[in-house]
Amino acid sequence: MPSDMRITRLTVTHYTTEFADLDLEETLGFDTVYKPGGRLTTSGSILTVETNAGVTGETPGSVDARAARYLLGRNPLQREIIWHDLKRANRSANATPPGAVDIALWDIAGKLYNAPIHQMLGGWRTRLPCYASTYHGDENGGLSTAEDFAAFAKYCKEALGYPAFKIHGWINGPIEREVAAVLAIREAVGPQMALMLDPAGAFPTFDGVLQVGRACDAAHYMWYEDPFRGGGFSQFAHVQLKQLIKTPMLMGEHIRGLEAKADTITSRATDYVRANPSVDGGITGVMKIAALAESHGLDVELHRGGLAHRHCMASIRNTNYYELALVHPKVPNTNPAIYSERRWLDELDSVDAQGCVAVPDGPGLGVPLDWEWINAHKSGETVFA
Repeated sequence: MPSDMRITRLTVTHYTTEFADLDLEETLGFDTVYKPGGRLTTSGSILTVETNAGVTGETPGSVDARAARYLLGRNPLQREIIWHDLKRANRSANATPPGAVDIALWDIAGKLYNAPIHQMLGGWRTRLPCYASTYHGDENGGLSTAEDFAAFAKYCKEALGYPAFKIHGWINGPIEREVAAVLAIREAVGPQMALMLDPAGAFPTFDGVLQVGRACDAAHYMWYEDPFRGGGFSQFAHVQLKQLIKTPMLMGEHIRGLEAKADTITSRATDYVRANPSVDGGITGVMKIAALAESHGLDVELHRGGLAHRHCMASIRNTNYYELALVHPKVPNTNPAIYSERRWLDELDSVDAQGCVAVPDGPGLGVPLDWEWINAHKSGETVFA
């Protein structure tokens, strides 16, 4: 191993891709929903970190100019001090270091040591049980009724082997329909399948939040996630709701970083702790949050998916399901094809017969990017050297 290993170049490759039968929901215009004939164009990026040792880290994501200037000339193996320096530099934004940077540095270390990241973290799992995490309900004949959601949950369980299912309901839809969906899904799948609900802040009133929460109680849901407007920031609101319903709360998707997660725990605003390598400081940040949750006797549940998520989950004891998101019964392709094998793309059919995804066993992140596809969809490039 070179003693003077240094970062010499960072590149952000930008790409765009188009998805059929998807569009933005019309009420607020932010969330993606099923729409026959729709064409939705999305953008993404790949961060590449090169070193003087000829070892390169690659991961979905980006880096800004200020962080890139700091990283040039640094030893990429000194992840902990880099993590803390970038955290301080980002203190006026969301108090977390850029997740993609930390993930790319872990990828470099794994390739240098010829070991998958989960092995370096002490991981032991090779397969991860999943929950199918749906797109929001629509008014276009996709997931438009309680019965649609119930049928999709039953299909995920019986045809694809999923052990768990999470609904994202309607934006500004009738609360009565949301309640009906919560109950219909449980009736369709029986008592064994774990069920979750994430309104994503769609309910306009506390009364609506409470009605749906009580339906979750009746249907024995595993958790109720971020039901309040405003991104779930009000710890008081969650504490108040927890006094009135029995279903465990999961909040924190939009609350970034170690200290903020600690506050949600100590205020008793959440029962499950949310973490995401992309926005909570990378792999280093997630493992810190997992230890924080463990010290309080709580489980940490990773938001969304990706290779970094798989390595983290394979190494965390106090976690339950991998979020395979977002999926829909009528849309087979929902994610950019940045890997050549479909099983790494987090599509509905990326699971095995038991509803599990594999943990990569190659060095670093363990799965090579499909640069032929990325370059074919390339829209630009930013280089720091």
